[in-house]
Amino acid sequence: MPQTRRKAANLSLDSELVSQARELNLNVSKAAEDGLRLAIKSERERLWLIENADAIDEENAYVEKHGLPFAKYRQF
Repeated sequence: MPQTRRKAANLSLDSELVSQARELNLNVSKAAEDGLRLAIKSERERLWLIENADAIDEENAYVEKHGLPFAKYRQF
């Protein structure tokens, strides 16, 4: 696994969550990093859908009007 550069960050976290994480021997930094990674991915997906909404709508309208391209070749 490639090494990534680390940056120290001051975070304010719910103290009860931190206590529970420590009781379970969870790595709080890794858990926070994983949560941040998931939040970034979700936000990028949300923005992509907004930016491409017109094209998606046009494609859906085309399929609704004309059917799926090459549908006659489908074997299922």
